[in-house]
Amino acid sequence: MVATHDATYRIRRSATRKFEGATSGVVRLGEYVTFITRAVLAIPFTLVHYRKHVLNQISEVTFGSKSLLSGGGTLGIVLAMSLAAAMMLGVETYRGLQLVGMTSLSGMLSAVANTRELAPVVVAIALAAKVGTGFTAQIGAMRISDEIAALDVMAIRSIPFLATTRMIAAMVCVLPIYMIGLLSSYIATRLVVVWYNGESSGTYDYFFHLALNPSDLLYSAIKAVFFAGIVTLVHCSYGYFASGGPEGVGQAAGRALRTSILAIGIFDVILTFGLWGLVPEIPGMGI
Repeated sequence: MVATHDATYRIRRSATRKFEGATSGVVRLGEYVTFITRAVLAIPFTLVHYRKHVLNQISEVTFGSKSLLSGGGTLGIVLAMSLAAAMMLGVETYRGLQLVGMTSLSGMLSAVANTRELAPVVVAIALAAKVGTGFTAQIGAMRISDEIAALDVMAIRSIPFLATTRMIAAMVCVLPIYMIGLLSSYIATRLVVVWYNGESSGTYDYFFHLALNPSDLLYSAIKAVFFAGIVTLVHCSYGYFASGGPEGVGQAAGRALRTSILAIGIFDVILTFGLWGLVPEIPGMGI
């Protein structure tokens, strides 16, 4: 009887723990959704009351502290990542087309792949790794040191002041960073195909300009701006709800980075289908 009672107790305790874990997960999800909603709805309020803080965040996001001395800053990271990714794109594109004897279409694939997928994703991952983790650490440190509570006591709305200002800054400054990354991607792919592999520069440029459409550039910029907002909100929310001291802040930064990269992948697929359709067309090619 005692053994049966103990087994029943353990089963009930295990079921209770699982139920409590699922309940806490739903509650935490609700907290994050509420946080993101409040941050987005507070954009007009933030632009009116926290303009100076937005400008400070724009400077920090774009260049970083002492970036000219340390080589840091988002701009340099996006440039390096774009060059490396575009060079590999050029290598694999040329090798793949060489197998079917269609290397003349390398310029077309460069225009499509760099514009629609590579440049927005690279700048989003760079923001997540360089800027997003910094946001999580900054806000998380403020949380565990009770600075956020102090802001609330002083009647400063903490979510607009901490999250919305950073979101606006990231969405504003991502455009010039994205354009530099996109330009470097074009240059790197062309160097690999034309200079390294010896493809005709005239043929490459012809198909490149034939396939490059202004609407593609607009849609690509929209993706980059949207990714910047998503990355910022994810990292700020994890920092805002951080707990457990410095160790908890470090864990929050790691979870936020994983979540933001996953969100980039999911929304990249959704936006690609939404902007270019399930059956995309290539301008000037009739396909």
